[in-house]
Amino acid sequence: MFAFENFDIKLDTEYIGRKFFYLEETDSTNLLLSKNVKEFKDNGTVVLAESQSKGKGRIDRTWSSAKGLNLTFSILLTDKEILSIAPNIINLASSLSVATSIENLFQLNASLKWPNDVLISNKKVAGILLESSTKGKSINRIIVGIGVNVNQVTFPTDFKIPATSVKNEFKLNVERELLLAEILNQFEYFLETAIKDPGYILKEWRSNCKMIGDKITISENDKMKSGIFDDIDDEGFLLLKTRDGLEKIISGDVSIV
Repeated sequence: MFAFENFDIKLDTEYIGRKFFYLEETDSTNLLLSKNVKEFKDNGTVVLAESQSKGKGRIDRTWSSAKGLNLTFSILLTDKEILSIAPNIINLASSLSVATSIENLFQLNASLKWPNDVLISNKKVAGILLESSTKGKSINRIIVGIGVNVNQVTFPTDFKIPATSVKNEFKLNVERELLLAEILNQFEYFLETAIKDPGYILKEWRSNCKMIGDKITISENDKMKSGIFDDIDDEGFLLLKTRDGLEKIISGDVSIV
């Protein structure tokens, strides 16, 4: 069971997680927020589900999570000032929040993989799925879906990147309530920082990404590109150095050659 009192004590935010909904089961927390616009409209609303029947990651991949052992939740952003931040910067801030929280609480070295994965010992411990909706030409809602492997110890083996959990790496059972509160605390901090100084988010993300400078392969829609992971640009997109120069990569799966 999720101990709400422990979560409330550790939550130190102005708006992120102050509207909090807990569900035993749903199809997807991202879908729930996107389909119920009138019910869920407050900036910073968080929906946590113990089980998702249609949990998904990027490119419509299934996100599999054992019930009651992990954290699968979504954060709704509707504030105009926050929505003025480039969505990809929010994406980077989200992964930074998870990595920083894991390092703060458990002294584990968490690294970042472009565009939205958190790794420990080159194994995936968390992923982010950011979805937005528009009204006219402007974004009016962003939903940040986050999945963190917390106390699950075994995972399917048919993934390109092997999975792990905080428990596997920390060697002890983890208090999910404490970890969730810390992630939300960090997320609000990074959001507020991004409003004033998006360059700080880029700098912090770079310092936590071990792949910059490596030779990588990027796959998207059965197309493959190879080159050097040169950097990320001011909007957080990957810059791939090839024989023809620098190419901006908007999306794709990255693997080290």
